[in-house]
Amino acid sequence: MTAPPPTSLPPELVRKDQRLRDIFRAMDSVLVAFSGGVDSAFTLRVAHDELGDRVTALTTVSPTNPEDDTRAAVTLAEQLGVTHVVITANELDIPGYAANPINRCYFCKDALYEFCAAHARTHGIAAIVDGVNADDLGDFRPGLRAAEEHGTRHPLVEAELCKAEVRLLSRSLGLATWDKPASPCLSSRFPYGTQITLARLQMVARGEQILHEEGFREVRVRYHGAVARLEVGRAELPRLADTTMRQRVTDGLRAAGFHHVTLDLAGFRSGNLNEGVAPYTPAV
Repeated sequence: MTAPPPTSLPPELVRKDQRLRDIFRAMDSVLVAFSGGVDSAFTLRVAHDELGDRVTALTTVSPTNPEDDTRAAVTLAEQLGVTHVVITANELDIPGYAANPINRCYFCKDALYEFCAAHARTHGIAAIVDGVNADDLGDFRPGLRAAEEHGTRHPLVEAELCKAEVRLLSRSLGLATWDKPASPCLSSRFPYGTQITLARLQMVARGEQILHEEGFREVRVRYHGAVARLEVGRAELPRLADTTMRQRVTDGLRAAGFHHVTLDLAGFRSGNLNEGVAPYTPAV
């Protein structure tokens, strides 16, 4: 089932790709925690290349997931011909989650990996893996502790692959996700300590949908009570400063439930609400 080795790539990256494939070939069967993003899509593709029908993808659907991401995950799993399990979940039902503590992601990932573990046990699947890459170890990610507790492996970390390398390898495989912007759960738009509710999640989701409909690629609508703080890519800031565009976006965000709309002049920064928070280092 091995795919042809990537061409026109640095020799070290080719070696890492081979190392990743060796990791999967040593597994009997695999369940991939699959969000449909760049990393998990690449992980699923390589796992399927090496193990064929011994691979299962599992995706959870909840109010914290952008709907476009769920649709993309379903489409990609169908294209790859992978068995795909879709489970409805609601993190807001997890005690402690909605209060949005600094370790909020732990509760979410703990539930995800428990879903994975239960399915793996029922169907005799030997290993659970996710799409965590080497760069993720440098950010504050309490979900890594949940993965460690559930015995979830990080093959991309084991192969020492960073995000940029995953994108290059994804492109070499023809994966449409190779240049997909990062799309973490909608709860990441709320400063720690701000209560997360279904209505507030829907406000944020609608706000980001409006920006995407206007053609903005990388966007975040940060929730600050009645204020929406918008982040777009720095190259796209001039478009949002245009009078007509600014009015359309402002009207749309107000219709979504915000009273005031502000623009972050620093531009889009993934994970900026984690700035100043120490990363969690798992035992990998």
